[in-house]
Amino acid sequence: MDFLRPALGLAPVLCFLGALVLLDSYKLVRLRAVVAAVVAGMAVAGIAYFINGELLAHFDFHFYTRYVSPILEEALKALIIFALIRAHRIGFLVDGAIYGFAVGAGFAVIENLDYLTLAPHAGLGTWFVRGFGTAIMHGGATAIFAVAAVALLERRYAYLPGFGLAVVLHALFNQFFLSPLASTAGVAIVMPLLLNAVFARSETAVGDWLGRGFDADAEMLELINSGQLSDSPVGRYLHTLKGRFQGLVVADLLAYLRLYTELALRAKGVLMMRESGFEVPVDEATREKFAELRYLEKSVGRTGLLAIQPMLHMSHKDLWQLYMLGK
Repeated sequence: MDFLRPALGLAPVLCFLGALVLLDSYKLVRLRAVVAAVVAGMAVAGIAYFINGELLAHFDFHFYTRYVSPILEEALKALIIFALIRAHRIGFLVDGAIYGFAVGAGFAVIENLDYLTLAPHAGLGTWFVRGFGTAIMHGGATAIFAVAAVALLERRYAYLPGFGLAVVLHALFNQFFLSPLASTAGVAIVMPLLLNAVFARSETAVGDWLGRGFDADAEMLELINSGQLSDSPVGRYLHTLKGRFQGLVVADLLAYLRLYTELALRAKGVLMMRESGFEVPVDEATREKFAELRYLEKSVGRTGLLAIQPMLHMSHKDLWQLYMLGK
């Protein structure tokens, strides 16, 4: 019985996270990355513990837990997701949901372990609420933030709607308008349905993007290798750059375009193989191409990269796919 109580507080959220990872048919997020996200969530939970301790002295306890701590805790968790998006580690809704839930799960683990030290003899009902309610809420709120941020990434206010939703969900849960068990049941029912819808939509989006992107990259590579590039819109655009850059720089820009397209095409092929159940390792030749790509980036400089960007499908998803292949 002593083991069952903390298990109720920790197991549900970790099992839910494991289910999300298994549902990822394209294997967009590796297990070690999930573990790292959980550890990051645990770290910010430790930070929140000390900040909450300092601020509680200046607020009424119920006011603080209902209106202040949701903002603080969701902001700390959101910082991790923000950093992952900026580093191009998250490209689609599904990996945003996995990373977000992993961060929230890590946060919930530390919070429940702390509660275990404060109330070691709490009843099974309390641990049921903390395991299926509070913990799932933490994971779900951060997953909602991540999914909304990815969906709105091309807009200036990309991070605000998701953060607002996460804070509102957290604050509403802390209000306990209904009984704790009823609130827990609501979270335990709604969150899986919501994340399942996200996965279904994202799987379709990944498939559509792979199909369109694969054809576009293959067409670009065929054009470059055919020797007829000069007669194409891309070739004419490169010709206009001769007046702005030295000849060697323009040659490096063309080499960069070819190499980038080759790697983007291979990355899409890797995802297709993963979806079919095959794991494709990154070979030495591909690693050498990444080294050459980094050399060319330095050679053409930031101005050159900005000049060639219209020809690169440099969306967030395309930058993410190169990270996925090169990691």
